[in-house]
Amino acid sequence: MLHNRCDVHTHTVYSRHAYSTVRENVLAAREAGLELLGVTDHFSDMLFPNTDPLHADMRDYQHFINMGIWPRTWEGVRLLHGMEADIRSLDGRLFGQDIPVTEDITGVPLPAPATLYERALRGCDYVIASVHYKLFADGATILDTTQMYLGALSQPKVLVLGHTGRAGVPFDVREVVGEAARRHKLIEINEHSLETRRREGRTWESCRAIAEACAELGCQVAVNTDAHIACSVGHAPLALGMLDEIGFPQELVATRSAEAFLAAMAAVGLDVPEL
Repeated sequence: MLHNRCDVHTHTVYSRHAYSTVRENVLAAREAGLELLGVTDHFSDMLFPNTDPLHADMRDYQHFINMGIWPRTWEGVRLLHGMEADIRSLDGRLFGQDIPVTEDITGVPLPAPATLYERALRGCDYVIASVHYKLFADGATILDTTQMYLGALSQPKVLVLGHTGRAGVPFDVREVVGEAARRHKLIEINEHSLETRRREGRTWESCRAIAEACAELGCQVAVNTDAHIACSVGHAPLALGMLDEIGFPQELVATRSAEAFLAAMAAVGLDVPEL
């Protein structure tokens, strides 16, 4: 069995449809023997669906602003601050990049114009870019959807493409995986995608094909749970079993250790916090 000592895609109660606190996830990570935990709550229309596209209230998103108060090492587990940001257009733009904010969380006018994404991103070490709302891609060609993922990969703080195998948006796997490898970015192998879909189903086939392309093209992967409750943190037997079946190389699993994941962050020019 491949080793996996990090879980860098997890959710807390802030995501609204998740059920555990940061501390509960930290304790679960310790129990699972993890070295590194990444908290990546949703940054998405699903949080506050009535957000005005012409103006956002930062008080709704202050979770991301204040992550700096978390201990970097908590209960023996190293802790990273992240977000799972929705891809919202065929050019790979992310939620909040077109939504201006004019005031801080206390209502004081900001000294300079900023977008919701820019303000929330300041507290984040890295971003997972994922598709949840796919209506914008209806009628799009494979060329269009491939460009969507390439555009997301080009975003500076995007380190991981999230659950591409279950997003329901077909794309040119080899082109996207090849570009991720060229940029030293990561493709996620997502446990939640596999546990909620039948093994013989399309999602399994898609995830396996993506993993095979990563192995062939030398692209690193992040094996994550996408946990929405603490008891799921650190447990990815289906994802690891699938990778074992195809003989996936251990050295391409960026989540095999804390050091390997932090090295992956450094390779794309992200600031690596002292943990």
